[in-house]
Parts: sequence; structure tokens; C-alpha cells
Amino acid sequence: GDKPQSSRNTGKSDRWKGVNSLLKFNKHLNIPFSDVDVTWLKKYELWLQAQGLAINTIGTRFRHLRVIYNLAIDEKVVKREYYPFDTFKVSKLNQIPAKRSISKDAILKVLNYEGKTELECFSIDLFTFSYLTAGINFVDIARLTDDSIMENRLVYIRKKTKKQIKVPLQSQAVELIGKYKQQDNPYLFPILSPFQTEQQKVNRVHKVIAKVNKTLKRIGEQLDVSIDLTTYVARHSFATVLKRSGVNTSLISEALGHSSEKVTQIYLDSFGNDQMDEAMKNLL
Repeated sequence: GDKPQSSRNTGKSDRWKGVNSLLKFNKHLNIPFSDVDVTWLKKYELWLQAQGLAINTIGTRFRHLRVIYNLAIDEKVVKREYYPFDTFKVSKLNQIPAKRSISKDAILKVLNYEGKTELECFSIDLFTFSYLTAGINFVDIARLTDDSIMENRLVYIRKKTKKQIKVPLQSQAVELIGKYKQQDNPYLFPILSPFQTEQQKVNRVHKVIAKVNKTLKRIGEQLDVSIDLTTYVARHSFATVLKRSGVNTSLISEALGHSSEKVTQIYLDSFGNDQMDEAMKNLL
């Protein structure tokens, strides 16, 4: 997915929140590890629920605790026999991820929406481009250049996984490139400039994606789309629309991204261009 904040910073802030919540719950942090038993963990869980925290956030608190407890065992601070997490399962505190795809009918409503402002038009065009090019992420769209087009295919190295992606360029996608490509800028879309430093590029992508997603959310509400509309919805919807059209899951997986992405990309690479072209015809 497109996450503007680095996971390292997010992790640090989560840990500090965990420390603060422990202080509020226990009044102090002078807690013997042997006291952190199943009963104590259940009380802490109930207290966190009473604070109105989401189940995923509660799960994060307990995962951090579990890491600390495991370190304490490794350092011989507490005996392995006291370990409470064999009985108190942290895995039960994982929520099913929110739905991130919409139906083909809803997608077509979004694609056919006529923007009332320049930003609305740009946001819909980027959403459309992502959907038509196998759910390309916003950060990768921003970095596409003239060199990304080879023999009517989009070829780029995905920033997140460092894998090469190749997808056919449909006529509507080609039209969108023609609409936005500026002669004096190697980038296909007017998001980045070759004169920016790497940090300026990161900041610029962060700023533009926030604007685009805010605009898409507002458009989605107007169109009565069932979930918050973001550029990421285009990515997931690309996969689910193909799957529901009967395209073999070995060619394209519904969970494009995350743990199955490596497998999906191996299949995408191993299938011939003709098969991929044929599959992509199901999108519109």
C-alpha cells in the first residue's frame, strides 16, 4: 500500500504510546515479569478495550509486550516457565483488514465521473491510470518517466519490492499519458521535477497523494461508493474485477501486494504477453 510516513517512525511512536498506556493502567512500570501472567494480560486487555481502542491497536500493544518478555527470557531475567503468551494468544487480536475494493459497476461510475475542478480531474485520471495499469501504486506513478514505456508496455521497478513490473498499456492509459506529459519534464505525470532532491521528491509525493486521496474520498461520497475512495482502492479493485471476470488466480491474485505479491509477480512474469493482454480486457 501508499504510506506517507516511514514504518520506522510509526513503530517508535507506537512503542511510546504502549509505554504511556502501561503507565496509565498499572500506575508504574516497576512490574516483575513473573507478575505478567494470563490474568494480568486479560485485565490489561479489558482496560484497553474500555479506552475505546481498535482491536488492531490493542494487538500492537500486546505484540510489543511479547517482544519484551521474549527478550527478558533470552537475558535470563525471567524463567521460560512463566511465559504467558502460550495461553494468552495475541493472534486473536488481529482484525480482518478493511475492505479495499469496489465492484466493477462502482469503478465505472468513478471512471466516468466528470471532474468539476482541475484537482478533481487530475485525481480521477490518476485513479483511472492505476486501475488500467495493474494497480500501480501512487509513489510508482509519480516516478514513471519516458523510459518506462517500452513497446506499448509499462515497465518499471516497483519502489516497495524492487521488482520489475511489466503491464500492457491500454489505449485509455496512453491517452492519459499524452494529456499530462510535459516536454521539458521526463516524468510522465506533473508530480515530480528532475531538479528536486530525493527528500524533496518524497515530500512532494506525500503532499500530492494527501490532496488526491482527500479529493477522491469526496467524489466517492458524492457517487455513494461503499468505502472511502483512495488511489489504493484502484489497486485492489483491479485485482478483484479480474478475478470476478473469471481470470485465473495464478495470473492475477486478489491480494496483489502484501505476502502473496512475490508469488503473483512470478506468475505475471511467467505468462505470455498475449495472456496478460487478454486478461486486461476484462477491466472495462
